Amino acid sequence: MTTPIIGSIESIAATAAAAAPLFAATPPRARAVALVTVADLLIANADDLITIGMSETGLSEQRLRGELKRTAVQLCLFAEAIADGAYMDVRIDRRDPEFVLGVRPDLRRSLVPRGPVLNYAGSNFPFAFSVAGGDSAAALAAGCPVILKAHSGHPLLSEATAAIVIAGLTAAGMPVGTFQLVAGQAKGVALLKDDRIRAGSFTGSLRAGRLLADLAAARARPIPFFGELGSVNPVYALPSFFRSDEDAAALAAGYASSVAGSAGQLCTKPGFLFVPATSLDAVASAAASAVASVPEHRLLNSSIAAGFSARRAAILSTPGITIVASGSLRTDSEEQVWATPTIVATSAEALELAGETLLDEAFGPLSIVVGYPDESELACLAERLFPGNLTSTVYAAADDSTATLTGLFHTLAETSGRVLFGGWPTGVAVTPAMQHGGPWPATTSDNGTSVGTAAITRFLRAVAYQDMPQQLLPPELRDDNPWGVPQNIAAAGESVSWGDSFNVA
Repeated sequence: MTTPIIGSIESIAATAAAAAPLFAATPPRARAVALVTVADLLIANADDLITIGMSETGLSEQRLRGELKRTAVQLCLFAEAIADGAYMDVRIDRRDPEFVLGVRPDLRRSLVPRGPVLNYAGSNFPFAFSVAGGDSAAALAAGCPVILKAHSGHPLLSEATAAIVIAGLTAAGMPVGTFQLVAGQAKGVALLKDDRIRAGSFTGSLRAGRLLADLAAARARPIPFFGELGSVNPVYALPSFFRSDEDAAALAAGYASSVAGSAGQLCTKPGFLFVPATSLDAVASAAASAVASVPEHRLLNSSIAAGFSARRAAILSTPGITIVASGSLRTDSEEQVWATPTIVATSAEALELAGETLLDEAFGPLSIVVGYPDESELACLAERLFPGNLTSTVYAAADDSTATLTGLFHTLAETSGRVLFGGWPTGVAVTPAMQHGGPWPATTSDNGTSVGTAAITRFLRAVAYQDMPQQLLPPELRDDNPWGVPQNIAAAGESVSWGDSFNVA
């Protein structure tokens, strides 16, 4: 396959803008076919892509193959989600001279593509949150051209993947400019300021994401910016969970595995595990044993390695911290950094006193076990310390129905995008009901998700037409409905009976 063309800012923006109305006019089923075509090509070229990915990221073949499969499955899921056009939420109100509030005009509303989307690829998932990952798939499914700003951590993989995406879209008959690749921070910033870009998406650090979100908001014509910025994903184990000596060991084993996976370079890694103070020593000891045999793993790139090294040093030197497993950092002859897990312990009181020194995300294989004195304080503690996360997890007995547990779940639903009962947050299922987003600072939009079929709606906006002649309406709103999409129709005369079925007299 040919290398994707990487042009000037002007040519990229102009090409995307020209493609936007053509791509938006493609029937949903045609777009669905295009997504599946891309998915098939990714799998067909898996061996080459995996080889490049292993070289550039240090991630294992098994991990990358699983991630590539996930990426292809997500494309196919989105194809299924858009094929019948239900995602367009078509609503038609027939003209009604007898409407109870006066004559109602003919009103027709649907969700339409926003226009060109600038997507900043993430580094830790070089397939699933990169070139052909969730944000790109969602924007394409919505009918928006995508400009992908490649991540500097895997440039060769970005080019190879982009070539496949473009080939698949072209084979399926999508317009030229439906997908483009751009490299370099300067171009990424300049394009975000370009008026032809109508939405942005980002996966990365809080610092970089906040800068980009502020740029998007400061434009003369502000645009929505969907950023995933950072999360510490606290886990809370209640006293009711600890009913035998084996429970502490089982909890610690799962915790250690979730922290160590992919060297902790996952947005859903549990950064904190809260346990009763009386169980702290047992859990900490079991966690130390569990991570002792974890082999070292290469960190993704020098920037992540430097950031993790600094955070680790700051945490280890914080008053009130006890080292459970010191972990290690090693720089090889190629200046790549290798790490083993670091686990520390502290009290809830010391955690609050330390503030951001401990509360900020440590992106890498490090986590903190926290002993709390009273379970009734957990809900308030969670609200004060963790106002926004992708996930929060609770371990408790299955028959625990105390007010403490109920109150904790209420708080976690307010502060998290996904709340788990048992299990571990690493491993984000690609499925319609998944929510991968949360209150600030986890994401910039707390009702958005970058995984699951609801991700598509971020790149749509609503338009209503009033008393429009049939020939001027978009296909999904016409009476003959050439795309065959579901239409929710409010017939004339219905308003006189609104509320009748709820009368109690």
